Amino acid sequence: MEKKENSFVIWGRNPIIEALKANRSIEKILVAHDSHAPKELLKLAEKKKIKVQKAPRRKIEELAGTKKTQGVVALLSPVQYWNENDFIDHIVSQEGIAVILDHITDPQNVGNIIRTAEVLGAHGIVVPRERSSPINEVVVKASTGAIFHLPIVKVGSLRQFLEKFKKKGGWVVSVEKGGKPIHKLSFPFPLAVVVGSEGKGVSKSVLEASDLIATIPMRGKVTSLNVSSATAIALWEVVKQKYEL
Repeated sequence: MEKKENSFVIWGRNPIIEALKANRSIEKILVAHDSHAPKELLKLAEKKKIKVQKAPRRKIEELAGTKKTQGVVALLSPVQYWNENDFIDHIVSQEGIAVILDHITDPQNVGNIIRTAEVLGAHGIVVPRERSSPINEVVVKASTGAIFHLPIVKVGSLRQFLEKFKKKGGWVVSVEKGGKPIHKLSFPFPLAVVVGSEGKGVSKSVLEASDLIATIPMRGKVTSLNVSSATAIALWEVVKQKYEL
């Protein structure tokens, strides 16, 4: 059996090659340190821009739940990612709200943000391919299924995506310290709302592409918020204007 029950993991060289040929959404492929993936598998992964990384054989066998892995496993995505251009057209046509997750690595936070975005009426989610949490079981559970109701796109470069979005008429606001108080801003639509990782915040290149920097005023002695909490506050301010609440 190549597919683990109730999971998003497949293993074995041929099953993974066939999954790649069938255009299944794959988060990444893990190859055991003491093994080599077939050239066909590597070429297909490169063509489809799917990350291949080395891992201990023990980890691979734990993920698969078997020792019969042939030294390779693939982590499947529970969602089908949108085409980047179609996604931008979707947001622009709705004069909508896209939530940009700037290298957020905690799957619990990613799931919570997706849940908030769907509940409040955002129109889509953007995640980078590198240095970001995979869309996995933890994300699905944390989102309480909201992930299945929002378009999601995975991009190679957030900066390039935002530049393309702006050329189509979109605007970009980053939620970060040092900007204007978020409740005093007037938001243009369609709008991309960028939230950054807890450790580093919004990337410098993304800040440079932003039209607005929005800051959540803080009065307490603790001067930071969990990223999912900050996103909820920021999106509420945005959707109040979008839906005239």
